[in-house]
Amino acid sequence: MDFRYTEEQEALRDTLQRFIARDYGFERRRELARSPLGFSEHAWQTYAELGLLALPFPKDLGGLEGDGVDVMLVMEQVGRGLLLEPYWSTVVLCGGLIRDGAPAAMRAAILPEIAAGRLKLALGAYEPQGRYDLHRISSIAARAGSGFRISGRKSVALDAPSADHFVVSARTQPDTGEPLRDLALFLVPRGTLGVSLLAYPTQSGGRAADIALADVYVEESALIAPAGIALSILERAVDRAAAALCAEAVGIAGMLNQATLQYLKTRRQFGTPIGAFQALQHRMAEMYIAEEQMRSMAIAAAVQSGSDDAVERRRTVAGAKAYIGEAARFVGQQAIQMHGAMGMVEDSIVSHYFKRLTMIDMTLGDADFQLGRFSRSMAIA
Repeated sequence: MDFRYTEEQEALRDTLQRFIARDYGFERRRELARSPLGFSEHAWQTYAELGLLALPFPKDLGGLEGDGVDVMLVMEQVGRGLLLEPYWSTVVLCGGLIRDGAPAAMRAAILPEIAAGRLKLALGAYEPQGRYDLHRISSIAARAGSGFRISGRKSVALDAPSADHFVVSARTQPDTGEPLRDLALFLVPRGTLGVSLLAYPTQSGGRAADIALADVYVEESALIAPAGIALSILERAVDRAAAALCAEAVGIAGMLNQATLQYLKTRRQFGTPIGAFQALQHRMAEMYIAEEQMRSMAIAAAVQSGSDDAVERRRTVAGAKAYIGEAARFVGQQAIQMHGAMGMVEDSIVSHYFKRLTMIDMTLGDADFQLGRFSRSMAIA
């Protein structure tokens, strides 16, 4: 199989790299992280102009019909630049879910707005008692006239403070303790009566919120996917998003390796660059090997993320995220160790890369959780 990028993909990568170098330096990112919004609305509109926000959507809805490898390319650059904009949550996660599972009228109304940079989405699918488990849901969506009344609480909805709509999961029947078969997905506008947010910053500079839904009424047209098919649609969207996080981690690992190598060449000890010491050379070699192994796993996840074979997709994505979580921790820890105390300070980009790698590992299931998913998928096979 040929894993080389096409000319169009290379052009997109180069354009993103130039944008990051010119407009998204480390100090600029720190300013944005401290701002009320938490990211740059100007950068978001730039992404729209470049076609990034339309990348994975159908052409008849203003998209470019990009595949998992195209998304991987973008997410690797997101990692390299530590970009704060809600690309992953709006375009990859929720946009992909709407594209794959929503009725035609909803797709036609939502996807062109995302592509144009006029609409942002966030996923509210996890609850305090469930940790990473999409099945452990207590939120209820009860029939009410021509619509539903939703009550419940969603935790750690990434990028929710800036979202215009929330993709919310809820049971259409009370929890009986039986395997989840009654999950439905709804599109809830931010300003709907009964919706309230508790917003907070994340460790890596982003934003998240807990979403409270107090007898929130939505019309039938807000139903993205009914009970019976909603869970499979949600799981597929989460697998795609996990594959994208793997690519982001690869981008960060590459930048950590570059920063560490440069530091070894310039930091002097006993009158010589510390990179001359063989022990540190061996560590550096191991870091580069880990990066290449991470890239191989991320490619496998990107290719399989669009598969209709749920078991194979789950196995590949879970294995990739579990492996990349461990390898990324190794690269991050080694980078901080070889930078000495400078690797821990707020003024060093190394510490910010490491915090983001930690957040990536914890998002959608850490290495231990994903290893369990991988093991169960092997048992099914």
